[in-house]
Amino acid sequence: MQPLRVYSVIPKLPPELNPLWDLAYNLWFSWNKDILELFAQVDQGLWQQCYGNPIAFLNRLPQKTLEELARDEFYVERLNELRKDLIDYQGKKNVSIPFPEGEAGEPVVAYFSLEYGISLGLPIYSGGLGILAGDHLKSASDLCVPLVAMGLAYKQGYFRQYLTPDGWQQERYPVYDFEQLPMKPALGKDGRRVVVEFELNRQKVLAQVWQVQVGRVTLYLLDTNMNENPPHFRQITERLYGGNLEMRIWQEYLLGIGGIKALEILGFKPKVIHMNEGHSAFAGLERIRRFMEENGLSFEAASEIVASSSVFTTHTPVPAGNDRFPPELMQTYFQDYAQKLGLAFKVFLGLGREDPRNDAEPFCMPVLALKLSRFNNGVSLLHGHVSRNMWKRVWPQYPVEDVPIGAITNGIHVPTWVAPDLAALYDRYMGANWREDPDCTRVFNQVPAISDAELWRTHERLRERLVDYARYRLREQLLSRGANRKELEAAEDVLDPQALTIGFARRFATYKRANMLLQDQERLLKIMADAERPIQFIFAGKAHPADNEGKKIIQQLVQLFKTPECRYKMVFLEDYDMELASYMYQGCDVWLNNPRRPLEACGTSGMKAMCNGVLNLSVLDGWWAEACTPDNAYGWGIGRGEEYDDTAYQDFVESQTLYNLLENEVIPTFYKRSHGGLPRDWVKKMKNALKDLGPVFNSHRMVEEYASSSYVPALENYNHLVKADYAAAKDLAAWRMDMMMKWSELDIRDIKAVQPADNVYVGEPIEVTAEVHLGGIRPEDVQIEIYAGPLDSVGNFAQRYTTAMVVSEKRDDNWYLFKGKVEPDEAGRFGFTVRILPHHPLLLDSHSLGLIRWASA
Repeated sequence: MQPLRVYSVIPKLPPELNPLWDLAYNLWFSWNKDILELFAQVDQGLWQQCYGNPIAFLNRLPQKTLEELARDEFYVERLNELRKDLIDYQGKKNVSIPFPEGEAGEPVVAYFSLEYGISLGLPIYSGGLGILAGDHLKSASDLCVPLVAMGLAYKQGYFRQYLTPDGWQQERYPVYDFEQLPMKPALGKDGRRVVVEFELNRQKVLAQVWQVQVGRVTLYLLDTNMNENPPHFRQITERLYGGNLEMRIWQEYLLGIGGIKALEILGFKPKVIHMNEGHSAFAGLERIRRFMEENGLSFEAASEIVASSSVFTTHTPVPAGNDRFPPELMQTYFQDYAQKLGLAFKVFLGLGREDPRNDAEPFCMPVLALKLSRFNNGVSLLHGHVSRNMWKRVWPQYPVEDVPIGAITNGIHVPTWVAPDLAALYDRYMGANWREDPDCTRVFNQVPAISDAELWRTHERLRERLVDYARYRLREQLLSRGANRKELEAAEDVLDPQALTIGFARRFATYKRANMLLQDQERLLKIMADAERPIQFIFAGKAHPADNEGKKIIQQLVQLFKTPECRYKMVFLEDYDMELASYMYQGCDVWLNNPRRPLEACGTSGMKAMCNGVLNLSVLDGWWAEACTPDNAYGWGIGRGEEYDDTAYQDFVESQTLYNLLENEVIPTFYKRSHGGLPRDWVKKMKNALKDLGPVFNSHRMVEEYASSSYVPALENYNHLVKADYAAAKDLAAWRMDMMMKWSELDIRDIKAVQPADNVYVGEPIEVTAEVHLGGIRPEDVQIEIYAGPLDSVGNFAQRYTTAMVVSEKRDDNWYLFKGKVEPDEAGRFGFTVRILPHHPLLLDSHSLGLIRWASA
């Protein structure tokens, strides 16, 4: 039986408490500890039961409690102060990033992501990708970046984890009531709910839009769980990363194509889009289609506008993490769409193929994103290099170094992740600027002034808090399994609040090697048996529901932890989430990370630990390859960045290195105490890391880097290309087609090097000349370069740099003489060659067209 009418019943707050709704519906509370305390202090137990979700919390508070709060003058006064703080925060207009005048007030950038980790109370995230997206929005809010975000509203979110008695991971999927979450229906100008309509295989699908306020930034979430949709389409937004390939293509169609449609209905016309991972690449296609339909542009002209104003961030160097769809599945859902773009379906499929001529190759979302963006980046310097190598087949004629994928290293939103105890300490010694301007070196230069004793005592309190919380979580785990009284009593005594505590928490993919510590169990147990210098481990993390190998690693760990030798010194905490993560980042002494290099794109968990004074013990992968120094000033590096073909041998070597570091470096440094009981050398490392790494590895620096290197240039490109009825876009598209047709006419001959003597000295110029046949191409449409540098032992370029050549004279039959100079800057084997690249004032990167001509031997 279905009701005739449905109502949303909300508590009747006394007028004095109405400002609570304003605080509850803006996720600014997720990085404003004062607001969180305002809610939590009312009923700590209920607050914890509601997972820090203020909407559910208010809806569950008894009316009597609300009436009592309304009569509490101090509480009401504090509430009004915090509401004023929120109003002042939202009203801030000064933009620290120099967007062109007149552009900063409207959402210029649309940020697309399949998941967002903003708050424990909004469960639409699974792990690092979502947390990074959440931190991106928070910093964009703090910095007043004119940005709007798009995602999906999942009815069941990502799974909650629990373990069977023998340690096997199981999944449960709680159903979330959106009326009980900090989100509201998005309303149109007519006051009605915004609904997006689109087609999947000629079947109509509707998606309602929800609105989430993240400080000054608005996040919109699409939801297909509507009665008007057939049951199978309602499930599109059922689970994050759930279902088969067809479900994934539905979700990504909704995010990309539905997301662009939703923005238009909402009245937004962002000029730049940022695709966070390949999941949202269809947004680029929809932008092209709209430019063609609404402005009468060709596919080529529309593509130039879209690519020149799009940013793509790739996050994974693991092939399995990049979505690929079989051609027949793409045909089901995109054959009609290709016709709207004026493309033959085979040409359309080529947009998502590394080799467009290979009819058997699947359609790859990151490849589509790379081709539809002129601003592509990995998420650490090493990951940028890995990504260039990974996607080099998209630009087959280029050396790996020239593949147009850069790097912007991830960062973390420091105010979100720093423990309140430490935040108070930072306030006292560094001032409040560390919150507002965490990428400012001047602010963090005050770190050495922090008292060693205060920093260490604060850290010890956080470790004690972590141990208490771990015991609580462990007891809850055991209760849920029906454990006996003896097991529950033992849980009260696990871990030692004074012992060296090492944390390992992340997704349990096999390449992250959560079990590397167990390579030599006998040696590990010997390390742990030292009563004078105790050491303990806390593990947490989830394996993907389909990853049985990852589940086996969890089971292996759990079964070891049950043994008498480990029961009180090693624990696995179930259901890793943002709350557990915060306790671990803040309370561990060491953050352990040992992925198989170079498969960790960035690893921001280590940054969150670092900003809480936790030292990193990590393989030199991701961000730690940039941060770690040979003198181990900030923590310890496992190995020196070696990469292996034999993974078993790699595991053996690096596990031995890990044991050596624990025995000879980590444990002795921790337990070396001064007369006052302080581990001075350890505290020095904590302060070194805070001072030197804090201003660098944070999301304010990251967002500012995106803005200066991608958002602002992309915006300027857009504005230029759309002027005068898209004249520049049409010109650029015509020029590109002309280049494509005439490129084969190019040739290089008679390359000569003029040097002053038989020997070439460091810094001595070598004059290079080359005859170039341009055919029907104008000299100003190409760039002739000397490609030079030192050589390795087999004669390949070890490094390279380029020098432009200039026209010296024109000869017969469209042959031109070009000249240039190159200077070796170090002794050793040195070489050069000559190449031709396309050149156009509006072409952002000469490599992006994939056109190049090299001199032949």
